[in-house]
Amino acid sequence: MTVQQKKWLIRIAVALAIAVLALLALQRYADRPDEGLASGNGRIEATEIDVAAKIAGRIKDILAREGDFVKAGQVVAMMDTDVLEAQLREAEARRQQAQSDTAIARSQLVQRESEKAAALAVVGQREAELAVARKRLARSTTLAAEGATSQQEEDDDRARVQSGSAAVAAARAQVAASEAAIVTAREQVAGKESAIEAAQATVERIQADIRDSALKSPRSGRIQYRVAQPGEVVGAGGRVLSLVDLNDVYMTFFLPTTVVGKVALGTEVRLVLDTAPQYAIPAKVSFIADVAQFTPKTVETASEREKLMFRVRAQIPVELLQKYITQVKTGLPGVAYVRQDPNAEWPSRLREKLVQ
Repeated sequence: MTVQQKKWLIRIAVALAIAVLALLALQRYADRPDEGLASGNGRIEATEIDVAAKIAGRIKDILAREGDFVKAGQVVAMMDTDVLEAQLREAEARRQQAQSDTAIARSQLVQRESEKAAALAVVGQREAELAVARKRLARSTTLAAEGATSQQEEDDDRARVQSGSAAVAAARAQVAASEAAIVTAREQVAGKESAIEAAQATVERIQADIRDSALKSPRSGRIQYRVAQPGEVVGAGGRVLSLVDLNDVYMTFFLPTTVVGKVALGTEVRLVLDTAPQYAIPAKVSFIADVAQFTPKTVETASEREKLMFRVRAQIPVELLQKYITQVKTGLPGVAYVRQDPNAEWPSRLREKLVQ
């Protein structure tokens, strides 16, 4: 063996020794930072919201572009309202007609009440005339019995009493008719007032539809994409824009049964994204599924139970999202680290570069 070959053998031996030592060191120390931690792969997600038309119509204009940040209540699109405005004018005309009909019905009610008052006055007059006729008949009857007057005069007075009684009955019937007419007039007034309320409700409904034609963002967020374009006709509930609520951002990942049983709501989590592995994002467990995923139909052995995976959601604090609102992006893959022991310290790589 030459000197040159010996040198190469020495170099190879040294390299192998260094590799072995590095491997041992890696095996010995690399796992230590993750002691007490569980991890799962996931993606950054956010609540998606659709801005949709309440009623069918044509899109007049879209005021937000893809990628724009919008605030809750901000108008992001307009629907054409020509048809609704025509319906509104028609409804207002019907309301005006109903108001006029009601005024006429009320005047008729006043007239019927006046007729009743007049009928009551006639009843009083006829009753007074009847009372006089009865007194005269009483005198005539007495005088005729004494022979001081003729029988014909008694008969005439008796006829006057009968005629007065009929007149009183007729006058009272007129009063009853007037009362019935008043009841009818009042019902007509009530019906016309109901027509006014119905017309007013129609006006308010159309006005609400016109207001809803200005499509507003229900939450603050970022426009993801346009589903439709100006000039297109959409049906009731048709989507126009889609946005994400950047105040509700989280990562969904999965943990096995042996781990998820030790994780509680509110447990601290650190999220490390593939695009920025040097940073750790703080989060907390906000949801743990009560039904396992990837579950075999029959779980009988321990090895099968280890296959059970539970969906977990780690919520990013709203304050942190507001601070970095322009940098928040959904769909980014990463790893979620869950600290199973609340008293354990986070490893340096998840503590020193913590986003705050």
